Amino acid sequence: MDLYLVGYLMCMWLSSSRVLGGYPIWWSLALGQQYSSLGSQPILCGSIPGLVPKQLRFCRNYIEIMPSVAEGVKLGIQECQHQFRGRRWNCTTIKDNLAIFGPVLDKATRESAFVHAIASAGVAFAVTRSCAEGTSTMCGCDSHHKGPPGEGWKWGGCSEDAEFGVLVSREFADARENRPDARSAMNRHNNEAGRMTILENMHLRCKCHGLSGSCEVKTCWWAQPDFRLLGDYLKDKYDSASEMVVEKHRESRGWVETLRAKYAFFKHPTERDLVYYEGSPNFCEPNPETGSFGTRDRVCNVSSHGIEGCDLLCCGRGHNTRTEKRKEKCHCIFHWCCYVSCQECVRVYDVHTCK
Repeated sequence: MDLYLVGYLMCMWLSSSRVLGGYPIWWSLALGQQYSSLGSQPILCGSIPGLVPKQLRFCRNYIEIMPSVAEGVKLGIQECQHQFRGRRWNCTTIKDNLAIFGPVLDKATRESAFVHAIASAGVAFAVTRSCAEGTSTMCGCDSHHKGPPGEGWKWGGCSEDAEFGVLVSREFADARENRPDARSAMNRHNNEAGRMTILENMHLRCKCHGLSGSCEVKTCWWAQPDFRLLGDYLKDKYDSASEMVVEKHRESRGWVETLRAKYAFFKHPTERDLVYYEGSPNFCEPNPETGSFGTRDRVCNVSSHGIEGCDLLCCGRGHNTRTEKRKEKCHCIFHWCCYVSCQECVRVYDVHTCK
């Protein structure tokens, strides 16, 4: 391994070890060996790193929900990596490290705001879906918010109980955010903003019943949106996140830090908006202090003028171009009945990477 890379990773590890005190390291449950064994082995709550006492009690009391909590964080990480795939910071996780994003989340930046929001939304989403699928005995379908049926349809199926999923996410993910400081206030706000996206995007899903596909009877139920839609929505909120300033107040319990919008002439952030109060690094060069891996050797889009384009992604350093041969299916023919046969073609592509 390159000595430069070894040195960088060592510095990254040392930097990460300094931030674990306030870091949601229970997210590491979604990666590695613990996650891969969730389906076959019972969870030992005491072995999950980083749980505060309230989370530990929750885990022991509601152990059957914990695989869904881990699945939700995993879902959030995957969506983060999709949304930021063309950005200088691409939501990289660090293998075999309790601080799975490294020092990036140590700062109260836009990136921290997005990760907290998408992870909390992921937990609520996965728990809700698990309940509707019947994998837990303590929850199930929603029967509280149906109301009268509409014209031409009736209630049926299993309405997803998103409010229960949101409650679980709020109780578990927010349990460690009870400090009277600005960072806890920011995390609580962004966690809730992530969960709100689910409640606000619930929709009716319907199915027709009848002979030969007719719609003599139509049944409908409440369903969560596709998680990609939630990711797209929160990515827009990331781009328009509100910058805040920290204020200190004297209360009966001592000094308490709160957040106030930095610019009074902008619209005040609502509970649906993401907030932050520290600037982001540019992520152009490797920096173990900030958690930046830099953009060297990243694939860029030479024809784009956006952030994924070679000019911006490569930070003005230029890019290299190489050719790459790929085998692909081609000249496919449908045969009656019923299969498709294809030939295999070799195509040559130009691949551009940052210097």
